[in-house]
Amino acid sequence: MAAPTTSRRGPGAARNMDDDNLTFETSPGVEVVSTFDQMGIKDDLLRGIYGYGFEKPSAIQQRAVLPIINGRDVIAQAQSGTGKTSMISLTVCQIVDTAVREVQALILSPTRELASQTERVMLAIGDYLNIQVHACIGGKSIGEDIRRLEHGVHVVSGTPGRVCDMIKRRTLRTRAIKLLVLDEADEMLSRGFKDQIYDVYRYLPPELQVVLISATLPHEILEMTSKFMTEPVRILVKRDELTLEGIKQFFVAVEKEEWKFDTLCDLYDTLTITQAVIFCNTKRKVDWLTERMRTNNFTVSAMHGDMPQQERDAIMTEFRSGETRVLITTDVWARGLDVQQVSLVINYDLPNNRELYIHRIGRSGRFGRKGVAINFVRKDDIRILRDIEQYYSTQIDEMPMNVADLI
Repeated sequence: MAAPTTSRRGPGAARNMDDDNLTFETSPGVEVVSTFDQMGIKDDLLRGIYGYGFEKPSAIQQRAVLPIINGRDVIAQAQSGTGKTSMISLTVCQIVDTAVREVQALILSPTRELASQTERVMLAIGDYLNIQVHACIGGKSIGEDIRRLEHGVHVVSGTPGRVCDMIKRRTLRTRAIKLLVLDEADEMLSRGFKDQIYDVYRYLPPELQVVLISATLPHEILEMTSKFMTEPVRILVKRDELTLEGIKQFFVAVEKEEWKFDTLCDLYDTLTITQAVIFCNTKRKVDWLTERMRTNNFTVSAMHGDMPQQERDAIMTEFRSGETRVLITTDVWARGLDVQQVSLVINYDLPNNRELYIHRIGRSGRFGRKGVAINFVRKDDIRILRDIEQYYSTQIDEMPMNVADLI
């Protein structure tokens, strides 16, 4: 493998980061293509798309698919539940040449579950193309990764740590990679992953196409993109359009932290009509709440980042199949995971930052379905709630008695 290159993209790549002209709106000339048939997609891929159950492209897909398959760098922002994962899958399946058994596209996600979900969707819609996809994620067998990569795959969907490891072992060969996708890019470029992303990026070919996708793209992230993107097409939903239509949002005022538990127990029957996700801010709180619910004879499952991968997989499988109805989790679950039946989200703790709010409550009401979000709010949380309302130009009312009828 060639040594990592440090210069990127030739002259003009390093632009002035203080450029005042950085206005982030949808680029002029972005066409809206309202059917999959008009996108010039391979017939076998169209069969896969319709077979998967998609009838028409969502708003973000109508705008972003063409620029991506035409080879442009793209920054796409769209709210949760609008078909971002399937857009990634569709464009990657279109771009990859399955006759060449080398990795041609690399998709990086912040969580293992999201990376696995992308792999699953891609295998489903790329079924007739015989596309080979491998999820390269921490917690799984390194030996299996090496075996699959040595055998040859077209696409790797992974988390930064494991992908970096595979590149450095020279098992994941990067010479044929022509597309890099950063899913949930705001998370990927925040402190946690930034160094690993840059590390991976150094090994990729210079004429790389880069696509960034997220529900929230804070200004500082967008500014950073000028370091590794070339004249990107911007497809951005303005923040006040980011309210989650179809999701009713409520709050329950609780005097003390202790009262949250009783409130949750009162709501339990409502939760199990559908499937519900309950968010806590820490792993410790997830363990504590799970333990306490079970002691009180309520059936719940729990998931967080400290659990072994096998256990996380088993819990996800149970929840997806509807065997378990209530999942208590941290923000590891807040991004991009799609379980059709979830129509209720409870924020046991309000999230630590405003961006996470939209990712969490977007777990319900996926792709146009309706959902309900309930926030447990103590006195000192009122300010945070008002801040969220203002930020998203939305309204969060007190929870009505008949909340079960709304689900």
